[in-house]
Amino acid sequence: MTPSPALAARPKQPLRGLKIIEFEGIGPGPLAGRMLVQAGAEVTLIARPGGNSMSAQLGGADHPMRLGKQLVVIDLKSAEGVAQALELIAPADALIEGNRPGVMERLGLAPQVCHARNPTLVYGRMTGWGQHGPLANAAGHDLNYVALTGLLSLSARPGERPMLPPTVVGDGAGALGLAYGIVCGVLQARLSGQGTVVDAAIVDITSMLGGLAQWLHGSGALGGIHNGAHGDERVPSAFHDSPFYDVYECADGRFITLGALEPQFYALLLQKLELTDVDPRAQYVTSTWPPLKARFSALFRSRTRDQWSALLEGSDVCFAPVLTLTEAASHPHNLARGAFDAAPGGGVQAAAAPRFGAA
Repeated sequence: MTPSPALAARPKQPLRGLKIIEFEGIGPGPLAGRMLVQAGAEVTLIARPGGNSMSAQLGGADHPMRLGKQLVVIDLKSAEGVAQALELIAPADALIEGNRPGVMERLGLAPQVCHARNPTLVYGRMTGWGQHGPLANAAGHDLNYVALTGLLSLSARPGERPMLPPTVVGDGAGALGLAYGIVCGVLQARLSGQGTVVDAAIVDITSMLGGLAQWLHGSGALGGIHNGAHGDERVPSAFHDSPFYDVYECADGRFITLGALEPQFYALLLQKLELTDVDPRAQYVTSTWPPLKARFSALFRSRTRDQWSALLEGSDVCFAPVLTLTEAASHPHNLARGAFDAAPGGGVQAAAAPRFGAA
């Protein structure tokens, strides 16, 4: 995979010189460390003897979350191991740990102990439920955390169960929130001389990133069951029920997506689909949605995904084909942006984001 010219011309990474100690875990903690590495930070990864069985089970021996990190194997159950870890922490800017609340304290690596050695340290704590609360010490995973935020319910079509891509919404949000919190904490430490503890709970960060959905739900734009003059009634949603915002199956069994929410985009869509008998001014007349969606479904099943891409992609109808991960890596737009890199052992992985250009 050849990097794009834009990628090769990037200036130095903005976090170059930042020193971070990461206690190896699974999921969002390692992803946060990887994000910081991609932005230029120096991450020393403390791994337990024998490795992490869950990471090996899910992702194989070549763990891409270790890329760019300096690996040190330490037995934290020994006094010598804890002393070695504290020596590494003393000159660091930040720390990442993803254990259940109380584990680091029992190991002798509590925030107070680490801050005694390094007063400006940013102590990043990655958990699902947070450091306190009734669920703080319960086990959980991505799906559970997103369910508790209320956001999982928004993925359900009427009469169907909610669906969630694996480890994207919750774990990805948690990693991004922890990386953001660490950078904020380091900035505060450099301005004040005081370190901090970052309580990065997936359930909190996912809720925060759901701000747009919460706003739309509050305004009624997401539909659902509402109390009307004649009792509870279901209000249609542009995001679930309309014909112009949906996923459609094509003749070859592949799929395309539409998102023509704005009137001008919807009008262009009707024009390109040659639906001259459909009034674009009636876009939000919800009684027209069921028959028009059935018509759209039949129409999109008449051609292959790539045929629809040739007609609609790159226009203002708000269109994209549903790609596999392999297809995404070779799509012209992603290639031009250098959005993916080759992963160790085969496959692809996302390149660093966001991008930093010269002023």
